[in-house]
Amino acid sequence: MTSLPLEATMQRIQYHQYGGPEVMRLEEFEPARPGAGEVLVRVRAAAANPMDWGIRGGAMKMVTGRRFPRGLGYDFAGVVEAIGRDVTRLRVGDEVLGGASIKASGAFGEMVVAEEKGVVKKPSNLSYEEAAALPTVGLTAFQAVTKKGKLRPGQTVFVHGCLGGVGRAAAQIALARGASVGGSCRATAAQDARDLGIDPIVEFDFDPTPLSGLFDLVIDTADTLKGKDAQRLLKPGGRVVGIHPTPARFARAALPGPFQVLVTQPVTKDIEEVARAAGEGTLRVPIARTVPLTEAIAALTELERDGTPKGGKLVITTA
Repeated sequence: MTSLPLEATMQRIQYHQYGGPEVMRLEEFEPARPGAGEVLVRVRAAAANPMDWGIRGGAMKMVTGRRFPRGLGYDFAGVVEAIGRDVTRLRVGDEVLGGASIKASGAFGEMVVAEEKGVVKKPSNLSYEEAAALPTVGLTAFQAVTKKGKLRPGQTVFVHGCLGGVGRAAAQIALARGASVGGSCRATAAQDARDLGIDPIVEFDFDPTPLSGLFDLVIDTADTLKGKDAQRLLKPGGRVVGIHPTPARFARAALPGPFQVLVTQPVTKDIEEVARAAGEGTLRVPIARTVPLTEAIAALTELERDGTPKGGKLVITTA
């Protein structure tokens, strides 16, 4: 059942070859019919992440392949338009949030097909824009804290880059689970970190000596914390979790010691936990700028090249 003929032509941002911002085009496309275990979602809002331009640049071409055009974008919120066979949790008309698969992509458009396991119902008190900002940063933070970090109430956490997208989410999730949280950020943003409940707060290039042995868990979201410095922060038996998987980090994680590397997985119950936390107000991902789909390529180019807007997510709306 659908409210829109699937042959209808829609718009999305896509590209016909791997490359820089110049390869992006806003073009018409025909939404695919959802296959087994998939849902077709009418997108109301989508959010940008650094992985969007990394994948567009070809960083994951072993997974994404060479079939073009490819849609851009992964995080979205919207309304279920159609469901494929074997879909059991979701129905046409459900308001949802989630992420497209790495291979499929296409959230920066009016329609997107996604696997049901990566899509959950949107809390009714969240706007589509707020919901779209959640999936990648929220899920990464949740799995870093709970799955790799194995955080328990009363423990202490240090988040390197505590005001970035994942860092802010990780700090909030840890605090909500009864942990004490310290972190690093720019000196000019220290008050923002204090307002979240983070203490102690240090600058990015901090000397770890005064903080030696204080933390059960260190989460490096900025990918700039030296291994020896991270280890110095730890209590005996503590863990260091990195969120940027590279061959070198996998090799280090395979050795005995505190280092773990996270590869975020689309686990339905984890996404539901992220959505629940946002609905209850214990997890908030700030939005710095909202633009319509027709203006999104310019905004994405600016974000990629200049790192602006700062202080929150770039969200793209379709209505």
